[in-house]
Amino acid sequence: MANVTIGVALLFPLLLFYRTTCAFLFASRRTMRSFYKVCLATLPLTILVDARRYAPSRYSRTTAYSVKDYYQGDDFFDSWDFYTGSDPTGGNVIYQSKSDAQSKGLAYVNGDSDNDNDNDNDNGHTDSYSSSSSSSSSIVLAIDSTSTVAAGGDRDAVRISSQTSYTGGLFVLDASQMPVGCSVWPSFWTVGPNWPYGGEIDIVEGINNQAQNQMTVHSGTNYTCTIDTNDSDEYTGSVLASNCYSTESSDAGCSIKDSSSTSFADGFNNAGGGVFALLWDNSVGLSMWHFARSDIPADLTSQAPTPSSWGTPSGFWSAKTCDITDNFYEHQMVIDTTICGNWAGGAAYSQSGCSGTCTDMVADASNYVDAKWVINYVAVYQ
Repeated sequence: MANVTIGVALLFPLLLFYRTTCAFLFASRRTMRSFYKVCLATLPLTILVDARRYAPSRYSRTTAYSVKDYYQGDDFFDSWDFYTGSDPTGGNVIYQSKSDAQSKGLAYVNGDSDNDNDNDNDNGHTDSYSSSSSSSSSIVLAIDSTSTVAAGGDRDAVRISSQTSYTGGLFVLDASQMPVGCSVWPSFWTVGPNWPYGGEIDIVEGINNQAQNQMTVHSGTNYTCTIDTNDSDEYTGSVLASNCYSTESSDAGCSIKDSSSTSFADGFNNAGGGVFALLWDNSVGLSMWHFARSDIPADLTSQAPTPSSWGTPSGFWSAKTCDITDNFYEHQMVIDTTICGNWAGGAAYSQSGCSGTCTDMVADASNYVDAKWVINYVAVYQ
């Protein structure tokens, strides 16, 4: 902010000098009047360039971030809790405990001899999406795709949350596959206490045949939080809703749709998956990126990420129009998949091009063969 103040202070003497010089050129000779016209024509550009130079940065640091927590491999599940309550979104699922999810083949580590492609839920199937980028110790979180379930019934599923909570940092999910299919609603998000006052940040979310990722922020109503639609050059996605205020009866939040066709569902999986990242900086805002497998930054692969070199994010919630500090704190990461519910079901389902009804789809076990997360790692940098 100091740079902005200095820049504005210096701008007025510069403009005065500029005007005096141009006037002198005009007064000197008739042949110099063309130069005076050039002066006038370039003046707005000069102001614009200088304003850009001193505009607030989207980053408070340009150095690499360091690993705080890295979740990967055989001990992945030791750091996550399995949620077993009813689905808050009204989905047709029964969330499983850790022991039940593992015994039913809904949560396992690829390469584990106790589960490797012989678990009950695989039922002889191999993953429809395969990629050399998938780690031999990748984490699989699946919806039951073998049981007989009546239309409108509930399928076994998994929802996990990190045991550690965070207030800021760089959050990264690397996956080679995400759940797809009609009625399916996968998400990777963070959430604070006393919803909505501790906030919610949906990094990955979508439903049914949705082709692009939808990033959403939910805030309480005590402090300002909107998307700065006047700074649309600060993100590449398109704004769907700009008011982030959320309540129990009105919980849509503020959303930005990713512009990339590889950011969700089949497009994501067919590209070999990729990376989603959230940079949470209280002084600047919330920035979110998606990188297809072939576009993952080298500094992220080497575990020394420098987001300031990543280019314009897909979504950006500026601290200028959203009170980040008071709206978001003590967040746990959550990874889950539900079925139907209050978004994927109802009107959204009928408009998606999916056949029949959402409750009827629940009875089709084959629809959920690809309703699984295959995660290479989750990391938090600070």
